[in-house]
Amino acid sequence: MTLFDLTGKVALLTGASKGMGLAMAKGLAEHGATVVISARKQDQLDAAAAEINALGKGKAFGVACNVGYKEQLQALVDETHKLAGKIDIVIGNAGVNPYYGPTSEIPDDAYEKTMNANVLSNLWLAQMVAPDMIEKGAGSMAFTSSIGAFKPSVMLGTYGMSKLALIGLVRNLAAEFGPKGLRFNAICPGLVKTEFARELWDNPDVEKRIKNEIPLRRLGEAEDFAGLAVFLASDASRYMTGQALTVCGGSNMWT
Repeated sequence: MTLFDLTGKVALLTGASKGMGLAMAKGLAEHGATVVISARKQDQLDAAAAEINALGKGKAFGVACNVGYKEQLQALVDETHKLAGKIDIVIGNAGVNPYYGPTSEIPDDAYEKTMNANVLSNLWLAQMVAPDMIEKGAGSMAFTSSIGAFKPSVMLGTYGMSKLALIGLVRNLAAEFGPKGLRFNAICPGLVKTEFARELWDNPDVEKRIKNEIPLRRLGEAEDFAGLAVFLASDASRYMTGQALTVCGGSNMWT
């Protein structure tokens, strides 16, 4: 169990008031971490933090933040320092998909919103938190990408582009900060049954897709990512960096 022990560690998670982010926060807290969860709505964060604290393991705090704004992200990091101390773990799970349609027709504002929230915000977060980890000589950051990064899509292409760029960011940060003991990895989910992805799974074609394309014969669940978050945050993965871990029930192994 010591491989996965996060006692005394401070974790900051974005996009963590529900779904995958909340499941990962619970996993970290259950292994002893103090978690600061962030999303845009404070009331949802308060409820999520109370749910985590009810587990009786690590502590949880909720701090509202829109990751698309650099000043809000800096305020989140500053508040995390006040509430919990220097940061050991980052899970960048916040993301957006404001446009559904061909990349060739995307409006500029939708393109910029997608890239800013899905890529640039994670660079900002890494820049802000890296000094904490450099001081300690260790730290782990994981950012949520997608299997959409690995293939084109006529209707979700720009979202996939942003997630591929995020993997590129992870690799570059892993190379730059590796000598200082910092690790960076990407989590690439398949189709997960969350509100964020409801339009993709809440339709009659999904049952056919599950039977034909997913070897485990089910969609992903938010809880499927709790263990992975603990693994990436802990010493169990201390020699892993710059990787894109695909968690898709096997649907993507032919890509």
